[in-house]
Amino acid sequence: MPQSEIISLTTKDNIKLHGNYYPGTSPRGILLIHMMPADRTSWIPFAGKLQQSRFHAFAIDLRGHGSSQGGPDGYRNFSDEQHQSSILDVECAAHWLLKKGIETFHLAGASIGANLSVQYASAHPESVSSLILLSPGLDYRGIKTEQMMGDLGR
Repeated sequence: MPQSEIISLTTKDNIKLHGNYYPGTSPRGILLIHMMPADRTSWIPFAGKLQQSRFHAFAIDLRGHGSSQGGPDGYRNFSDEQHQSSILDVECAAHWLLKKGIETFHLAGASIGANLSVQYASAHPESVSSLILLSPGLDYRGIKTEQMMGDLGR
């Protein structure tokens, strides 16, 4: 089991999030965003491999999932707008990880986490070095990626 530290954060809209931080020794970091109906624990094996490769890794529970506010399965009752608000979770976690002195920042997301990763990267192209996208969609709960993917190429 990789070594991790439980981190608690509060988003701009006052949602309490929890995540596991896997410290690394290089200036590379990766934020891990899970799919539905998963939580941060789905990333444990991958986070361990990243940590062995000296990456800092941070896996969070999105709002309504796992240990974060509204979890573990509050997301089942979310409207599309509430799911779209999860971008605030990604922004909060990215900000926290970048404050660790990360020079090369990456995002990995699965399903809705992939769409949120694209959304964050298109809004912050200067800070994101690469994306790992597992099963992104063109429109996942109103998080539409087609235009955002086009914006990434500019």
